[in-house]
Amino acid sequence: MKRLLILLLLLPLAPSLPAQSFTLMSWNIQHLGRTKDAQKLAVMVDLMHTHDLVLIQEVVSKDPAGAQKVAAIADALNRTGSRWDYRVSDPPQATSQQRERYAILWKTSKLELLGRPYLDTVLAGHCWREPYLARFRLKGSGTFWVANFHARSHSAETRDEVRLLASLPPRFDEPLLIGGDFNLEPPDETWAPLLQQGYAPALAHMPTTLKKKCTAEGEYFNHAIDNVYVPTTGFQVIEASRIDFVGSCDQLEQAREVSDHVPVWVRLRME
Repeated sequence: MKRLLILLLLLPLAPSLPAQSFTLMSWNIQHLGRTKDAQKLAVMVDLMHTHDLVLIQEVVSKDPAGAQKVAAIADALNRTGSRWDYRVSDPPQATSQQRERYAILWKTSKLELLGRPYLDTVLAGHCWREPYLARFRLKGSGTFWVANFHARSHSAETRDEVRLLASLPPRFDEPLLIGGDFNLEPPDETWAPLLQQGYAPALAHMPTTLKKKCTAEGEYFNHAIDNVYVPTTGFQVIEASRIDFVGSCDQLEQAREVSDHVPVWVRLRME
């Protein structure tokens, strides 16, 4: 894990942004709970602290450890030079062996939370994990909504859930960003109803999940299922990418102890 922390120091930092811009990160942190020790949390904080708004999926909810780890991350972020706040959702309504929560963290100097985030009751009966919705004001600019979402794993029901995301934007008078782990890649035709409303994926053809072992060619990425869907009206995408905190095949096993997904991020300017 020490070698992984050293590697993180070599990653480029996000440059400072004008007041009307911000960076949003989305990350499925596999089973964020008791199994994540201080070293793993340090890796997460190193990856998060240069961003302004962070969406997390897979916060363990079968005991308090998941929410406690989010609080520990927020506490560590507050020691990086910026003030952070956070919210953790209630467990979504559906029952599974590994119930989970969502989390949202943000820099208070950049963003102001408006009201209380909530799980979407409209989609609760139709999604295994209904979206977690929050409204923010970008300081020096306007207001917007964000939906944090984790779709059901690779199955016919995945497409049913993703198709329902197109019902979200018409319900809001302000721009809505949709980030998370969709368990479905952007080229799939299931995205058509959302794309027809002027949405586009921030990342294209960029795998974000980690294989258990490297291939003979030294490749350790698998599926391009983590993304942020951005409306073309209200936001301009400046830049977007994933953060490859693995770096090489000999680091893959250690990296997978943090998560089997890498974070994705997008720089946005409000129009």
